[in-house]
Amino acid sequence: MEKPYVTTLRRAFGLFCLIFSCFLQGAESITILTTTTDLADITRQITGELAEVSSLCDGREDPHALTVRPSYIVKARTAQVWIRIGMELELGWEPPILRDCRNRRIQVGMPAHIDVSEAILPLDVPQGKVTRDQGDIHAFGNPHYWLDPLNGRLAARYIAARLGKLYPEHDAVFKTNLTSFLNALDVRMFGEPLVNCVGGAKLWQWQLAGTLDNELGKLPGEVKLGGWYGTLRPYAGVPVATYHRSWIYLLQRFQLSLAGELEPKPGIPPSPKHLHQLSESFKVKGVRVILQEPFYSPKAAELLASRLDNLKVLVCANSTGGGAGAGSYLEMLDHVISALAEALKE
Repeated sequence: MEKPYVTTLRRAFGLFCLIFSCFLQGAESITILTTTTDLADITRQITGELAEVSSLCDGREDPHALTVRPSYIVKARTAQVWIRIGMELELGWEPPILRDCRNRRIQVGMPAHIDVSEAILPLDVPQGKVTRDQGDIHAFGNPHYWLDPLNGRLAARYIAARLGKLYPEHDAVFKTNLTSFLNALDVRMFGEPLVNCVGGAKLWQWQLAGTLDNELGKLPGEVKLGGWYGTLRPYAGVPVATYHRSWIYLLQRFQLSLAGELEPKPGIPPSPKHLHQLSESFKVKGVRVILQEPFYSPKAAELLASRLDNLKVLVCANSTGGGAGAGSYLEMLDHVISALAEALKE
């Protein structure tokens, strides 16, 4: 017969193992897989140490044309949450990954499949029937929305809300981290003194209503517009050309004019005829900058720059991790906006 103290020790040890097991389960990180580095960085700001977040794209490649690797399927197989840009950005490579990973949890339509485009007001939604003759047109609108800081804000709010529903025990942490991220973004957008004086939400409200300048005139004189918006404000209406139609959200937010695209149609390389037409058009419009991503060939832009005086080719990463100075989502926007302002002022 087992002695009483031995029985007590066995029970105590069993209880300890049960408690420790529960602790380990509660301490496990949430495994989140995003399609782009921008979504990964925003998600990390919200989850903090509660999640392990990785991205399929690395920021240096064209997100339209990702090559599916076996490692992507392995990552998807163990992911607890899938977060995508949407609007068909991932159309060429997401379906085979989701099909082959056999992870029911992250399939389209499931709660753990988060399509951030559901929170975004799209631009360039095509009217009528979409055909291949139009180039690489996206039926649900232009998917490059993350280059508008407002959409970065909306994306963060949407991700935090969806994760809060999936993991209600962490909802308070997600909300606290979201507040910190939104404040950091607002300070970069409008400048810290103005955000401290008025509040980021109110400033966005004024900007969207087109009353920002009028409202700023009512504030004390020492409180000035700063940040990204203040940096590009002097260039409102100035024409900027792009290689691909991926910068339209950024240009519209900062009231810059799109002068034309080097691609005659989305995804179609520039032809000599189209470049000649652009050359004549850029002369008339006084275009000074061509903005393009590093994964496109610079030859067409450099050819135009050689024909026109004062035309600069500005190559900037359009995703987190896509180049020097783009280590985070906010740093990427910092780099693009400061480089664009520098090119426009010369």
